[in-house]
Amino acid sequence: MADPRQVSEEISRLFDEASGDLAVGDLEAAVEKYRQCILLDSSFFDGWHALGMALMKTGHFLEAIEAGLVATRLSPNDQLAWSSLSMFYVRNNQIAEAESAGVKARILSWGGKIAKEDPEDAPPIFEGKTTI
Repeated sequence: MADPRQVSEEISRLFDEASGDLAVGDLEAAVEKYRQCILLDSSFFDGWHALGMALMKTGHFLEAIEAGLVATRLSPNDQLAWSSLSMFYVRNNQIAEAESAGVKARILSWGGKIAKEDPEDAPPIFEGKTTI
């Protein structure tokens, strides 16, 4: 899902470069560039989601989970975000959490909603230090 807000040219360039790195298998470079994206804009959903996927591919499952949780907080009704988070949990052998995230993805696939779509109701994100 694309971020509905406009992102800066710098973020767009970094995101595209990171995606290119990912495509050619330079996972560490992709992770670093996705991290730069979210440092520039902590509410950039696509950056968090892509970072989680890249971290999972590098075997950093706890960090992938953290990124996935932020993505689901930013866009709680995004089916792909919940499906990805479920996969991150599976890779970390957290089956109960994976099943819970998977259920949310399934609810969304049926047309349901997880949370209100009003961003002003959402809790603040990315406060303080993070391991990402």
